[in-house]
Amino acid sequence: MNCHPLQQVIARQKAGEAVGVWSACTAHRTVLEACLQQAAADDCEACIESTCNQVDQFGGYSGLTPAQFVAYVQGICRDLKFPFERVILGGDHLGPNPWRREPVALAMAKAQDLVRAYVRAGYTKIHLDASMCCADDRPGNSGALEDETVAARAADLCAAAEAAWAEDRLTGLRPVYIIGTEVPIPGGAQEVQMHIQPTTPEAAAQTVEVTRRAFRERGLAGAWERVVGLVVQPGVEFSDSAVAEYRREAAAPLRAWVARQGQLVFEAHSTDYQSGKALRELVEDQFAVLKVGPGLTYAYREGLFALEDIEREWLGGKRTVEISNLRACLEAEMLAHPGHWQSHYHGDEQAKAFSRRFSYSDRCRYYWHSPALQSAVHHLLDNLQNHPPPLTLTSQFLPVQYQAVREGRLAARPLDWLRDKVREVTALYSRACGQSH
Repeated sequence: MNCHPLQQVIARQKAGEAVGVWSACTAHRTVLEACLQQAAADDCEACIESTCNQVDQFGGYSGLTPAQFVAYVQGICRDLKFPFERVILGGDHLGPNPWRREPVALAMAKAQDLVRAYVRAGYTKIHLDASMCCADDRPGNSGALEDETVAARAADLCAAAEAAWAEDRLTGLRPVYIIGTEVPIPGGAQEVQMHIQPTTPEAAAQTVEVTRRAFRERGLAGAWERVVGLVVQPGVEFSDSAVAEYRREAAAPLRAWVARQGQLVFEAHSTDYQSGKALRELVEDQFAVLKVGPGLTYAYREGLFALEDIEREWLGGKRTVEISNLRACLEAEMLAHPGHWQSHYHGDEQAKAFSRRFSYSDRCRYYWHSPALQSAVHHLLDNLQNHPPPLTLTSQFLPVQYQAVREGRLAARPLDWLRDKVREVTALYSRACGQSH
């Protein structure tokens, strides 16, 4: 049986190399294209993940089942001529979270079906997360489930995954598993303190011990050998308008603990907007898996806004050209369908309008798939493709891409500029993980 690519990276990390894997949690086509282009440039695997809310057996908010998401990624790989066998597919926070308002028996039954669907579709990196309370749970004094309860449910999910793999054998690679969860829940905090307390080594050890015991009680000793990552809080987070930066001195006890844990490394969530220096320090400190999501679509949004600025300056006065009005279209869509942002953005109307456009939490990422916005994006790109702007405007609004065009490293095409804007972020992660220099 072949060794999973993630296990190979972890073996190098444990041998003393400061290497890692960055994982893109997104379903946006242009963003995924940029991620695959980065992997191709680095000649390495691309790790692409979907969350339990985004993709599930019923379609999730993306409208895609796990099998459909895999087919979607395969199609992008074909278009870019990137070998699909070099894609590591991951399932993020797989558990009862989408159904936490239902009784635990129903929620866990659906969660087990979810995990089976992911494994059968070809996902090989499975994050087991049963940390959330369901409707009839009785949490402890802390408001959270007991560690033993979380571990038992994670083991039940793992049993479902293992059974699905054994029944179908759709891939030569057995799944590897990530356990644990970060605080707060994924997607960015609504409020953030600038000095978040990292998980203690004692808490990390407790999670590992009770989960190991639960696996063994269910006859999953073989699966436990493929538990390669533990999600903890390294002290990083982002909110609407602030970023809590990694402070490696505060996480030093965690680093000392994980160095003694054999095959186990940390997986860091909510690393979006960390500096390149901080990302590199995380990898050096055995946070060998770096997750990024909103930070990628944030860069995509920045690129689109810059392109619209170019469009407005270059074509706004031409009567024969209808401009895209992209920003106005985005605002109209978010106001018409406020469910994805209204509980996240606060303040007066001016403050909320500002957040809808520029927030770190990037709630506008949920709207780019709408037909109206897809049409506006295509209109914008077509306008600039059919009426090429002078490089002086590219220099003004997309200076990094301007330099790349001048040096012959980037084509003078708006879509290429947009992808390259996203690659400003992927390049930070690539360098941090030791994939490029």
